[in-house]
Amino acid sequence: MNKLYTFLLSMSLLTFSPDSNSQSTFDRFSGISVGDPKLTGSTDFDEHSQVFTLKGAGTNMWFDRDECWFECTKIKGDFILSANVEFVGEGVNAHRKLGIMARSGSGAGSAYADACVHGDGLTGMQFREKGGENTQEVKSDILAPEFIQLERKGNTYIIRISKDRQALVTVAQKELELGEEVLAGLFICSHDEAVIETARFSNVRLEIPAAAGVDGYRTLSPSRLEILDVETGQRTIVYETDAHIEAPNWSRDGKFLIYNSGGKLYRFDLDKKAPVEINTGFAQSNNNDHGISFDGKTLAISNHVQESGNSHSIIFTVPLEGGTPKRITAKGPSYWHGWSPDGKWLTYCAERNGNYDVYKISSEGGAEIRLTNSEGLDDGPEYSPDGEFIYFNSVRSGMMQIWRMKPDGADQEQVTFDDFQNWFAHPSPDGKQLIMISYPKEVPASSHPHNQRVVLRVMPASGGDIKSMAFLYGGQGTLNVPSWSPDSKKVAFVSYTY
Repeated sequence: MNKLYTFLLSMSLLTFSPDSNSQSTFDRFSGISVGDPKLTGSTDFDEHSQVFTLKGAGTNMWFDRDECWFECTKIKGDFILSANVEFVGEGVNAHRKLGIMARSGSGAGSAYADACVHGDGLTGMQFREKGGENTQEVKSDILAPEFIQLERKGNTYIIRISKDRQALVTVAQKELELGEEVLAGLFICSHDEAVIETARFSNVRLEIPAAAGVDGYRTLSPSRLEILDVETGQRTIVYETDAHIEAPNWSRDGKFLIYNSGGKLYRFDLDKKAPVEINTGFAQSNNNDHGISFDGKTLAISNHVQESGNSHSIIFTVPLEGGTPKRITAKGPSYWHGWSPDGKWLTYCAERNGNYDVYKISSEGGAEIRLTNSEGLDDGPEYSPDGEFIYFNSVRSGMMQIWRMKPDGADQEQVTFDDFQNWFAHPSPDGKQLIMISYPKEVPASSHPHNQRVVLRVMPASGGDIKSMAFLYGGQGTLNVPSWSPDSKKVAFVSYTY
């Protein structure tokens, strides 16, 4: 967890009830025709895959009027709307269009801004500054991206895209007066009044960012519990709640997740789609540093304890089914991050004498062993499944980057070398991949706050290209702890929206 905000977290643990359900991400959308096209469009939403399939016609979306099928919702204020997109079939006209759009209204000549992908791959930001005026365009050098995003910040509309699982690229941003309330959603236009074209929109997410100055520790956000398929990039929301939840672990048998909320831990059955509180006895101020032993029998937790007038995190272990916690670390603050494969050791981040470093300790307790001693923050230590390495993140290079070392602290070497602030590298159970959460370089290296546009990225454990698998609004609580499925095919995480 963010070691600078331990006290604030402990003061805000009871902000939300974990049983109150929020409106579904997908229920708020409905389809309308823009510009009265000759052929009426339609939308099919597959509840299992959570994919929107839009069918629509329309002569064009250009000059002073538009015709299209628009799956949209009314929204005020700032938002981020994103999707993976693709046309279905070869199509008739190379200028058929799909995209994400915000409009001042449903009229054919309404002012608007969109992220638009043409059938021939041409991609850009299109916009009409005032109702009835001609459309303008900023073209991208990138053709046929798989991911598009439209963000509204005040009256600024920003278009971003990604192709081949690379980093997001900003195409353009434009100041537009579209009104306090806009229609925002997904569209398709066939560029031929007599033809119906089809487009598929997956990973559709409408995210409401926190208002400027909102502290994510004092004002906690509603949450989405999601599962990412790391091969296909498909994301599935399995649970939405007005409660603030964090840091899902995946059970060793693959049947349930464990997350924290309001100082307590919950077991989330993946078949029943419902959370049940885990009995952790007196430990009722748990943070988001928890995880299951490799044999699946024991849960390590980090619980805030009042001692000598201070509240600090102490590591305990408890049977997976619940029970009385056993104290492991004598000193605090200590934040658990990893089990050794043989179950004999726990690794953690701890502050001692004003510096945060990586330590390990016997899973039965005893003397702690310091493994790093560089200036600044070393955090997130986690064993590889073969026990050969401990992965961790460190600011020692000036950026937060992923490192690894031998279990005794020897041979510390840097693993990532890019312009992201990279946190919490989790090795897959088969040892082949790492997943991490990455912040923009503008975020301070020693901080992993709430309320950020972040990306989940995957890289081979042996080194190589890093792929961007999920762009989301999140940060602290999204991916703090080991969260791979036992078959190494999926990862659980949390995204947020106000």
